[in-house]
Amino acid sequence: MTNKELLYVEDALGHEQYFQTRCNEVMNQMQDADLKMCVQQMAQRHSQLFQSFYGLL
Repeated sequence: MTNKELLYVEDALGHEQYFQTRCNEVMNQMQDADLKMCVQQMAQRHSQLFQSFYGLL
C-alpha cells in the first residue's frame, strides 16, 4: 500500500470509530425501543466496518 492509501484507510478508521461512538451516545438517550434497536444495528455495522478497515493494515 502506498502512503496515500494508508492515509485513506486511517481516515476511514477514524470516521467509523466516530460514527460508532455517536450511535452509542444517541442510542443511550432514546426512549423508543424500535428506534433504539435500529441505531444499535447501525453502531454494530460501523464496528464491523472498522474491523474490516483495520484488517487492511
